[in-house]
Amino acid sequence: MSLNWESALTGAFLLVRIGSEEPVLNSPSRPLVISVPEPRTLDLIFTQAQKQVLFDRYEVVETDPGSVAGLPEDVLARARYIVGQPPISEETLDKLAQLRCVLNVESNLINNMPYERLFQRGIHVVTTGAVFAEPVAELGLGLALDLCRGITEGDIAFRSGAEQWGGDGNASARLLSGADIGIIGFGDLGRALNRLLSGFRARIKVYDPWLPPSILLENNVTPAGLEDVLSESDVVFVVASVTSENKGFLGESSFASMRRGAAFILLSRADVVDFPALMNAVASGHIVAASDVYPEEPLAGDHPVRQLKGFLRSAHRAGALDVAFKRMGDMVLEDMSLMDRGLPPMRCKRAERETVSRMRSRPVDKN
Repeated sequence: MSLNWESALTGAFLLVRIGSEEPVLNSPSRPLVISVPEPRTLDLIFTQAQKQVLFDRYEVVETDPGSVAGLPEDVLARARYIVGQPPISEETLDKLAQLRCVLNVESNLINNMPYERLFQRGIHVVTTGAVFAEPVAELGLGLALDLCRGITEGDIAFRSGAEQWGGDGNASARLLSGADIGIIGFGDLGRALNRLLSGFRARIKVYDPWLPPSILLENNVTPAGLEDVLSESDVVFVVASVTSENKGFLGESSFASMRRGAAFILLSRADVVDFPALMNAVASGHIVAASDVYPEEPLAGDHPVRQLKGFLRSAHRAGALDVAFKRMGDMVLEDMSLMDRGLPPMRCKRAERETVSRMRSRPVDKN
């Protein structure tokens, strides 16, 4: 919904379109929120009840990311929160005199604002990405079970009358229970995945160079180097974010080091993988693989991965559940309520000054 400036400022009052066709006279006594959740929308991340709370508590100015810098200076000066992650220049930040928090609901921390200046001013940058951990982990578990037991391949064979009955259909099947499992990355998604896997009595090794071993041990997993995770696992889950240090770090030698017949499951971002090398490893029959993410999205209709046997495909839909999006609204409202009372945000995940500038995930353009 776009901001409607019929007369941008009228004395101490602001005319802003907040949900009807007619402009509403809005008093500046309430905290001001600049709403730019693109590609999300307020209706996507808030239930109707939540949205009503948002507009009751706050003066909400809706615009698009490219228009934030052009908002009237009075609006910028009074803004307490930004919901979204629009580009913010040093000049625009200087005008945001009362800004307390940027609440990123796109979930990828993008290098489009002066983070060091934000931190110097005590402005929080938070992300709601944790809402996706559980649904992505569940789909990841489903992909692993499918690869281990050939569920999709068995269904396709059955439809064409080429099914194999009983043990004949299990030549390459294996149990996930009691398996050796590797997890690369152990943030919110890695931990959610570990919780789901706990019932499978698996031996889980984790590689995450950003965490001390004690945190991994507290989560009942074994800290390990990357080579050990790759070479000693029946199933490898990749849930690492893309950073300036790990782009394409899983390549030909990584896949060659894996056990023959092992499963490789990509759930985070395709940029951590040399995708052609992954496809070659699958095409050779050395490993099987599944992915929810791709180098380009949507994927070209003639991309060879579409026809690659041994590769299970999902169209970046693992986390895109309405229940996850609505949890974003809960998190945003709760954290703004805390900050209104002079307390720090607790529901959303705060960006860290030491790592935020290293993030290299590309923004999504599809919910």
